[in-house]
Amino acid sequence: MSDTAFTVVLLILSLSLIGVLLLQVRGNAGQIFGQAESTFRSRRGVERLLFRATIVIAVIFIAVAIINVRVSN
Repeated sequence: MSDTAFTVVLLILSLSLIGVLLLQVRGNAGQIFGQAESTFRSRRGVERLLFRATIVIAVIFIAVAIINVRVSN
């Protein structure tokens, strides 16, 4: 892969990661500032999907960034 391809992949991953994070914050608008009402609850449905997508995209982003550094040297 060329440097341009790595840059495009990293750009797409970073934008998708930002989008998923913003969707999570929008879904938890009442709990942004850690109100006293925040109790333990399980993630369900879309919230669970966004949570797992965040982890997967972050891991892929880090892996691609490491590969990019290794290949460019």
